Amino acid sequence: MSELRRFRTTDLFRFNNVNLDVLTETYNISFYLTYLARWPDLFCVQESPSGTIMGYIMGKAEGRNKDWHGHVTAITVAPEYRRLGLADGMMKLLENVSEKIYDGYFVDLFVRVSNKVAIGMYKKFGYSVFRRVNGYYSSGDNNEEDAFDMRKPLPRDEKRESVIENGENNIVKPEDL
Repeated sequence: MSELRRFRTTDLFRFNNVNLDVLTETYNISFYLTYLARWPDLFCVQESPSGTIMGYIMGKAEGRNKDWHGHVTAITVAPEYRRLGLADGMMKLLENVSEKIYDGYFVDLFVRVSNKVAIGMYKKFGYSVFRRVNGYYSSGDNNEEDAFDMRKPLPRDEKRESVIENGENNIVKPEDL
């Protein structure tokens, strides 16, 4: 049986099998270390019994007042371990920590509008499109792609104010975030 545990610094040398997926955003080492230092309870890996990293989730807590929330910065599962429910377990952990430890109003994430599989998965997990962000993903060679800002309210948001009125027709620019 696999184990969901906190990310450790040594995992930085062991998670290439997961990060090589084309839809996985990768970052420099200092970025990962910052998350590990500031939000260790929102940075976890799923590890197989043999010690292989199967996937990971990296998140943070941010915002102010009713915008205080958990944010999924990255979640990815290695191709050979997909469709086993690992993403569901990692998302539930981040949602639980965002609710019980950080007392957030909602959890949000950004996903490429072209990534229909991920969008469907997030909708199955209870997320909805809050807005569309023009040009959120940029590769630097004038190749941009829009993102959906998807949200799921947590129990603290009793009136579900964090997810109402917008949707994919509400379009913003990254600099307006």
